[in-house]
This record gives sequence, C-alpha cells and structure tokens, in this order.
Amino acid sequence: MDITSIIGQIFLPISLAIIMFGMGLSLVSDDFVRLFAYPKAVLVGLCNQLLFLPLIGFAIVVLFDLNPTMAIGVMILSLCPGGPTSNLISQVSRGNIGLSVTLTALASLITVFTIPILLSKAITYFTGDIDVVIQLPILETMLQILMITIIPIYIGMIIRKRREAFALSMEKPMRTASTVLFVIIFFIIIIANKDNLTQAMKEVGLPTLLLNLSTMGLGFVSAKLFGITGKSQISITIESGIQNGTLAFVIATTILNNFEMGLPTGAYSIWMFFTGGFLMWRLGNKGD
Repeated sequence: MDITSIIGQIFLPISLAIIMFGMGLSLVSDDFVRLFAYPKAVLVGLCNQLLFLPLIGFAIVVLFDLNPTMAIGVMILSLCPGGPTSNLISQVSRGNIGLSVTLTALASLITVFTIPILLSKAITYFTGDIDVVIQLPILETMLQILMITIIPIYIGMIIRKRREAFALSMEKPMRTASTVLFVIIFFIIIIANKDNLTQAMKEVGLPTLLLNLSTMGLGFVSAKLFGITGKSQISITIESGIQNGTLAFVIATTILNNFEMGLPTGAYSIWMFFTGGFLMWRLGNKGD
C-alpha cells in the first residue's frame, strides 16, 4: 500500500471521524429537533445543493467551453453532496453544526440516487454516448456516511448528555484540534498529489475556483433572501460551496475509470481548502 492509499483509506477517515466526534460533544438532540420543527433552513440548503449547484456547474462548463472530459469532471463535482469537510469548516467557523450535519446526511442519501441519473445525462450531452450506465455502490456509500459521520457524532452527543461539564470543557480544544487536522490534511494531499495538482490547476483552475466561489455566494445570498441569518447562514453558505471531493474522485477514477475526469476535483480541493480555511480564520476567532 503506497502513501496515497494510506492517506485516503486510513488517515483521512480516522481524522474525519475524530473531527465528527468533537462535533458531537457540542451537540444536543434539540439542535436537530429544532431543524425539523422549523425546516426552512434545511429546505433552502437542500435546494441549493440538489438543484442550483448542478445548474451553476453546467453554466460554468459552457462558459469556459471545456472539453468533454473536463466538462464531465466538473459536472461530477457539481452533482456531489457536501462531506465531513464541510461539517468541520462549519464547526470551526461557528456555524449551525446541527444544520450542517443534517444537510450533509440528507444530501448524501439523496444524491446516491440522483447522481447516476444526472451524470448519465451529462455524459450523453457532452460525449453523445447514450449507452453509459452509472451505478454507485449504494450500501457502501451509506455505510461510509454512517461510520465516518453519524456514529462518531452520536457517541459525542451521548458523552455530552452524560458528562456535560467535560464536553463543554473540550469544545475549544476540539475546535483547535480540528483546525490543526484540517491544515495537516491539506498539506498531505498537496504533497501526495503535487504533480497531478499542477496539471489540474492549469486545465481547470479558474473554472473550479469560480464554481467554489459562486456556490458559496449562492448559499449566502439565498439564506439572506429567506431571512436566515447568523449561524444557520454560515452553514448554508459552507454546505452550498464545499463538495465531497473524495466521492467525486471515486466516481471519476473508479466508477468511470477515467483519471483525467478526476483532475477538476484536485483543483477544486485546493480552492476548497483555501476558502474554507479563510472562513475558519475569519469567523473561528470571534467570541473567544
């Protein structure tokens, strides 16, 4: 097993699970009950993720007149949900963590079914190939969500309920640890993929930057239009603009068996860490 495999299959999942556990320490069941009693924020976030994000991705592909391989790579990104990274950025940026986790979980479950349909349509549009059939590993994807996200959060919430003083005392240290892990992950990804990232930035650097910034802008503006402010607005902004790059890369390189289609994900990941890191720096220190 090479260093890239160790990072992707062992280090990243464990790191993200630890981060999710830290989030659980700051959550109580009422954080989720309120979301479904007043579901506006959830509906706005899901609408951005499932409807407007693919439309923005398609518009960017057409605007830059990308070749079919790069176009499909950008569309894969646009069809993916948020991931644990968006939850981490929301936590450190002092967003609504319950909303962030809810949006990630719901969008992840829904896109297991929507990605095969919409991606097949995109491949047909850009290549003319009408025989492509996309099949995502539904059970494996759901288990990944469960093991990396839901179970660690649930364990953290149980500890918060039974040892509240301890959980509260750990809030700031866990936020700091999450930030450190975020930085470590960023540099490890760059070092392990430096050659591929150089090619990716040359080919689709600007389109993927525009995708990241425009979708985050969509999240901020749409939340404001619907009267959603404060922590929930922060989370909708982040969830709308930070996609699950790991899932996108797996779809491109494993399911479609095309490494070049994964290049937009590499470029996007760089921008995602920069913009996410800026939000963590800008918002994370408020209130300390």
